[in-house]
Amino acid sequence: MQKTVVLNVVGLTPGLLGKNTPFLSRWSSQGQVVSVTPILPAVTCSVQATYLTGKLPDEHGIVANGWYFRDECEVKFWRQSNKLVQAPKVWEMAKSIDPTFTCANLFWWYNMYSSVDYTITPRPMYPADGRKIPDIYSQPGEMRSQIQSDLGQFPLFNFWGPNTSIHSSQWIAESAKWIEQRYNPTLTLIYLPHLDYCLQRVGFDEKQIQKDLQEIDTVCGDLIEYYESRNAQVIVLSEYGITSVSKPVHLNRILRENGLIVVREELGRELLDPGASTAFAVADHQVAHVYVNDSAYIPKVRSLLEATEGVANVLDEEGKLAYHLDHPRAGELVAIAQPDAWFTYYYWLSDRRAPDFARTVDIHRKPGYDPVELFLAPKLKLPQVKVGLTLLKKQLGFRYLMDVISLDASLVRGSHGCVTTSSSEKPLLITRQTHLLDTTAIEATDVCGLILKHLKGRDSNVSFAASTSFP
Repeated sequence: MQKTVVLNVVGLTPGLLGKNTPFLSRWSSQGQVVSVTPILPAVTCSVQATYLTGKLPDEHGIVANGWYFRDECEVKFWRQSNKLVQAPKVWEMAKSIDPTFTCANLFWWYNMYSSVDYTITPRPMYPADGRKIPDIYSQPGEMRSQIQSDLGQFPLFNFWGPNTSIHSSQWIAESAKWIEQRYNPTLTLIYLPHLDYCLQRVGFDEKQIQKDLQEIDTVCGDLIEYYESRNAQVIVLSEYGITSVSKPVHLNRILRENGLIVVREELGRELLDPGASTAFAVADHQVAHVYVNDSAYIPKVRSLLEATEGVANVLDEEGKLAYHLDHPRAGELVAIAQPDAWFTYYYWLSDRRAPDFARTVDIHRKPGYDPVELFLAPKLKLPQVKVGLTLLKKQLGFRYLMDVISLDASLVRGSHGCVTTSSSEKPLLITRQTHLLDTTAIEATDVCGLILKHLKGRDSNVSFAASTSFP
């Protein structure tokens, strides 16, 4: 098989290629840029699962970044077990063709306990004293300490949160080269998230993200030159485009005001009780799965959602079928935001009653996605002093709460999730192997087959249809 590398540059779109991406613009001009038709929902876990399996959510089961686990009556986001993906993956397809094939998966999601050969993914340590310590999970297991000894501790707090920066993507890029030098995998999958976060902060505003574009362009240029010097084919890919938004929509507050949500009070704070609620929304960017525990209330809930400003569409069973979301993990209803709106997970009616984790970076405890974690609370008079004193408590062994995140959802200026029709905001795929493409646009389900075509080389006779239905 032909050595192939896939750079997943999240948030990169044709509209962002230009003067601030000199390397990628020059490199792509010597190949072919095609747009990728986004799926619904256009969110990380769902899109990645489609790219790696050639299937849609109704088959691979990843209906969002998180969903309601009905048997546990709990909302869970950012699970990591690859066994949640209910379809064969591209590396399994490739290995069935060539048993000598190997694959490295660096930071793509659902990267634990998979059949991939080499794995690195974020896995913080959570000691009993309440600390969160940056760390990774790796396969083989001994790689975890070896790579962090050589490259330094994985910069978790630059990967997500108000301190996110290019350093996390740089570390991932260096980890890819570290694995390449030691294991030489046939296929390497590399996740580079930097643009995703700055775009969610400021929206599709090239003037405000010039530096970020230049930074990720430098990282990509270094990786592409490195891998091409090792005779690897490189694919540059993105998952979705970010659209500018100005309207946060609080679906759970509307459901609560109509007596459909139950909360549990703990120490003066309110926790969502999904198992006891009649209906609640699991918000995920511009899409929300709405779970209705009593089917008799579905018409009422749908009417409430459709009457809510900022909601563009509400999918029922027929609608979910049309968008390939008819899977047991999906909500009874699926709400889709208008292009300039997005959905919060907020369910409390007074900020004084918000749970303590609402003002922290806590992606696993929150019953929905929270992009406001990218912002320090503007009302903090001396935020760096507040952070410093809290870190001092941590170092001294005291319990602490890093409650520095805002509850002002209007801070978020960019989002994704609904299907965009703008060609400049669609995800893209770039390759120099132009003989493998005869079109300017592909479906998201075609990506898996196209990766297989690259692996098989010039003589590939693997069609998109054959690869995406591979056993």
